[in-house]
Amino acid sequence: MKKILVTGGLGYIGSHTTVELQKEGYEVVIADNLSNSRLEVLDGIEAITGQRPNFEKLDISLRGDVHQLLEKHPEIQGVIHFAAFKAVGESVEKPLSYYRNNLDSLIYLLEEMIARELDHFIFSSSCTVYGEADEMPITEQAPIKPAESPYGNTKQIGEEILKDASKNGKIQVIALRYFNPVGAHPSSEIGELPLGVPQNLVPFVTQTVAGVRPELKVFGNDYPTRDGTAIRDYIHVVDLARAHVAALNRLINERNESPMEIFNLGTGKGSTVLEVIQAFEKVTGKSVPYSFAPRRDGDVTEAWADTSLASSVLGWHSELTLEDAMRDAWNWERKVREIE
Repeated sequence: MKKILVTGGLGYIGSHTTVELQKEGYEVVIADNLSNSRLEVLDGIEAITGQRPNFEKLDISLRGDVHQLLEKHPEIQGVIHFAAFKAVGESVEKPLSYYRNNLDSLIYLLEEMIARELDHFIFSSSCTVYGEADEMPITEQAPIKPAESPYGNTKQIGEEILKDASKNGKIQVIALRYFNPVGAHPSSEIGELPLGVPQNLVPFVTQTVAGVRPELKVFGNDYPTRDGTAIRDYIHVVDLARAHVAALNRLINERNESPMEIFNLGTGKGSTVLEVIQAFEKVTGKSVPYSFAPRRDGDVTEAWADTSLASSVLGWHSELTLEDAMRDAWNWERKVREIE
């Protein structure tokens, strides 16, 4: 059984990826500092898979913690790196925190991996690297424009670091550029549960309907889109998690064609904010109270993916719908809030 390190593995995407890795027969070591996650997520993972992953509470942005982690688990054969701050709006307010956390963690991991000849690395990247793209859908060959936020810039710089580090053949990398992950595991054992005020649309929707928030603010109704609200490619988190397993298998089986490969992960379809609200209302029968607010700094008008490369090379494509994601997100929220 191959052992894989998942940094940030108690977070939203990390926990779902851990489930899919364990289903595939991998042994998982989770490293997480619990800054935006909860220890109880381990119970949810175990409830789904019947297997409790190894857990190390530490901070990947501290060099000593990374060294200690890989010293303790020398048999690790691959790393999937999720441990990063990820809110666009917050990064505009706290840019230095984002640069320190997101870049230091990446550099320290790479240094320790290369020193141990550990060369399978999956990077959690983002469609934000494209900025305000010229054409839709966005392909992997789209120009990398100046980032619209410090968060997006940390992903751009992270990819540049990985590109340079992989040139000498000491590290093999697949960078996965996510579009917008949504939903929860259909078991309702794990899901998106941000600490504090949600920075993403769907948990704000579910918390609003659950009565935790008074109303949803829709940022911008004057975009040049079909209903005036911003367009994003919303991908079910379980589909996203399965793509990480496909990418890891590609590296471990040495099927990658270059030291660094990049793939978009989305559905290939864009939905407006109002369409997401409508999908939620359709599958739940619940009304979402919302009002419009000014656009947020750092937000682009539209972003949706061309996923043909991931389909042809990784053999992966999204299978779950926006309606599936809304239903699963609401069922998760109901469980968390103990709503009948």
